[in-house]
Amino acid sequence: MFLGTYAPKLDEKGRIILPAKFWDELSSGVVLTRGQERCVYVFSSATFQQQLEHLRNAPLTNKAGRDYLRLFLSGASDEVPDKQRRVTIPPMLREYAGLDRELTVIGAGNRAEIWSTEAWNAYYAEKEEAFANTEEEVIPGIF
Repeated sequence: MFLGTYAPKLDEKGRIILPAKFWDELSSGVVLTRGQERCVYVFSSATFQQQLEHLRNAPLTNKAGRDYLRLFLSGASDEVPDKQRRVTIPPMLREYAGLDRELTVIGAGNRAEIWSTEAWNAYYAEKEEAFANTEEEVIPGIF
């Protein structure tokens, strides 16, 4: 499970050092892909396969499903971290998410997310007040 917030740096070769707490789950391979709100999703290879199985069940007759699947999978890149826990973020994904040297990596349950620090701070500032003042059930069965 991915939890927490981290502030690694992107090196000159487009690599990031994965947070040590994520290493056990990601050491055998990761899949990076486009995420919502212009971040990069980071899945373990096994979790990505599970996500792919769910996506395969979408009916081909559903245009929104086809569109989502195309964008999600065309941006996917499978990577193997090196011995220093570094993984290369492909240029296309760095551009998509507006990544530069300053990054924020958050745990999001079954995945990690890589954000430009500027984008994360703006997102957090916009959403935190509503989160703090939530008075009704947002996700069925939670709280």
